[in-house]
Amino acid sequence: MTNIILCGGSGTRLWPISRTLMPKQFVKLFDGQSLFQLTVERNAKVCEKQFIVSNTEQYFLAQDQLEELTTHHSQLTTHYLLEPIGRNTAPAIALACMALDPEEIVLVTPSDHLVKNEEEYQKVIQKAKEFAQKNYLVTFGITPTFAETGFGYIQAEPINGESLLVNGMNVLKFHEKPSLEMAEKYLETNIQYTNNQSTNYYLWNSGMFCFKAGVFLDELEKYSPEIYKTSKVAFENKKIQHSTLRIQYSLMEAIPSDSIDYAVMEKSNKVKVIPSNIDWSDVGSFDALYEEFPKDENNNTLNKNHISIDSKNNLIYGNGRKIATVDIEDTIVIDTGDALLISKKGSSQKVKKVVQQLTTHHSPLTNIHLTGHRPWGTYTVLEDSPGYKIKRIEVKAGCRLSLQKHFHRNEHWIVVSGCATVTIENHIFILNPNESTYIKAGQVHRLENQGKLPLIIIEAQVGEYTGEDDIVRLDDDFKRGEN
Repeated sequence: MTNIILCGGSGTRLWPISRTLMPKQFVKLFDGQSLFQLTVERNAKVCEKQFIVSNTEQYFLAQDQLEELTTHHSQLTTHYLLEPIGRNTAPAIALACMALDPEEIVLVTPSDHLVKNEEEYQKVIQKAKEFAQKNYLVTFGITPTFAETGFGYIQAEPINGESLLVNGMNVLKFHEKPSLEMAEKYLETNIQYTNNQSTNYYLWNSGMFCFKAGVFLDELEKYSPEIYKTSKVAFENKKIQHSTLRIQYSLMEAIPSDSIDYAVMEKSNKVKVIPSNIDWSDVGSFDALYEEFPKDENNNTLNKNHISIDSKNNLIYGNGRKIATVDIEDTIVIDTGDALLISKKGSSQKVKKVVQQLTTHHSPLTNIHLTGHRPWGTYTVLEDSPGYKIKRIEVKAGCRLSLQKHFHRNEHWIVVSGCATVTIENHIFILNPNESTYIKAGQVHRLENQGKLPLIIIEAQVGEYTGEDDIVRLDDDFKRGEN
């Protein structure tokens, strides 16, 4: 069985923790591990292969985080599918399935969900696999515990009148996120089902699926032929480098954007659902995140930087500055250094509106943190003011930045530790700690770490514009910018 891991999405409801270039699935929120890493480890226990679908930026984040894992993941065969532009889940899954044997059973999972009952998880995966072997499309429905308005619902009925939920159910209909009144009616129906007063049962739509690759593609061709046809053209013209498949931008853009639910699951008559009591969360809001973090005696989330004076039931997140609260209750406080979010608990779904306003004003705060992750290492913005910017740059051993130039800024490099190999135009030279160099605007240059230890430099940029998009890459080891 192959695990298709979907890494798309920017997690806007968890801003400012989650940004476009560091979405929530890669933020290490749980004991030093990310949701992506937890997903990989969880599914490595039930799958032999994994197919990671991502964009180029997330590709390098995924690679770095996979290298940190040393348990079950090391036994897996890993392939990547790189999308130059997102077209929703149906094309992403289709392109991955086209690379597999039609008889291969796939387990499709988002990369940003949390599952705490892994024993039960393995049981429902096995049940789904049995249905998939019989050519069904299987989805996983989470047994509702309260009237949630933030999830879609699956309306189901017993198979052949069988009342046991664990054996799977027929899917009658998919429902959009309901009003509170409708969600409460769904739960009432579930109670009636338990009392043998109804044949309908409602489950949260988890966004996880299991089926044969060929069966899914046949159903996609039948019910969404345009997505199938354009995906096939894009796949047939892919570029392959080792275990990585790259899709051309123009061909990806030509694929209609649609979810697997709309494109296939809501139309097919081959769909089954497995009710799943797996202690699941999509960690889709700060209210959901609060429930997953450990708490102190006053139900504040544990944080070594938090000073609490008569405060309780608060989510406090911040790894830099001290955060002191006095007589504060039921509040969310998120401090990321460059942004501060304060919200009432229960209102955190409105964070999306903050992101919308920032996007309208073209703010970089939606895109990247003070520390940006690149395939060659990281950079941290120490100071950013009109006319200049100061960064701390760390280059991994054996890596180098692209051969590049800038039009609007000059750069000063000072080596803090390690040994830098510097290219400026046709001149290549070595810089040791406490040594520096200067690059004029327009000069072609490159920074390289040929050593075995990290290279750390301070970069001072001076110029009329110091934005990250003032860069022309002439040569890049990581193929960034290619279509």
